[in-house]
Amino acid sequence: MSKGRVFVVGSLHYDVVLNAPHLPARDETVIGDGVQFVCGGKGGNQAVVASQHGASVSFAGAVGKDFFGDALLEHLGNASVDTGQIARSDSVASGMSVAIVETAGDYGAVVASGANQTIDANRINIPKDVRLLILQNEIPESVNMAVAKRAREVAAEVILNAAPMRVMSDEMRGLVDILIVNRVEAEALFGTPVRSNDDALGVLRDNRLPCPTVVLTLGAGGLVFARFGARPKYLAAHEVNSISNHGAGDAFVGALCARLVDGDSLDNALDYANAAAALHVSTPIGARSMIDFDTVRKLL
Repeated sequence: MSKGRVFVVGSLHYDVVLNAPHLPARDETVIGDGVQFVCGGKGGNQAVVASQHGASVSFAGAVGKDFFGDALLEHLGNASVDTGQIARSDSVASGMSVAIVETAGDYGAVVASGANQTIDANRINIPKDVRLLILQNEIPESVNMAVAKRAREVAAEVILNAAPMRVMSDEMRGLVDILIVNRVEAEALFGTPVRSNDDALGVLRDNRLPCPTVVLTLGAGGLVFARFGARPKYLAAHEVNSISNHGAGDAFVGALCARLVDGDSLDNALDYANAAAALHVSTPIGARSMIDFDTVRKLL
């Protein structure tokens, strides 16, 4: 049983996921072979996954008063996520995204933020038993900063999944305990190409870390992480047959936070999250809700 609460402040999107042989080039129309409708958004995804892996989770965000908002709230509720701090906008539609997934599993996506841009930080209350605050960059940085400051006041750790990448203020960096980025976001953050595992190790070894701990995910290449003042470490990915990489980063973050809030060390939590992400990419979208603590332990 979780030793504290995970509090997610973030985005909610109703996702349309299209399967296609490849991503379309400029002016090209590609004939796809399937479509799925998925409740997502980085915040929503991470909250649901954290709950699946045993954490007590509360969520704060915003949706519109539309069909998509109804579906998003129902999805979170079915995953045992507390939705008491999700506002509903009368004038702005719920956030949406369209993702195109290639046969090999890679994808591209377009996001329309909608109600996610209307989140009012002044109406967000930090739960009394919160131990971890999870943030992402699909909501305004002003909201992230305001909530992170309040979380710090109650001694909660702040985890920022800096996706999609944007310029991060020094004040925001100073509020983050664990920063999670992929190779594209790391290149923008550090100003250095990250094309290999050695590049990733070099980036975290040669640059001053912007936060006490940085985790750099490399997809099928595994991950590299470093704590301030320590040498970076590499963790290889599990070899699996990838069906779709869509949402893999969120599965990683949610699983990681579920283990951290339960008291695991960072090293053990990363090992667990690495396995959870492998199961995510190798499991059909409709069956991913079955991935839980026991499933991951079997892989490990």
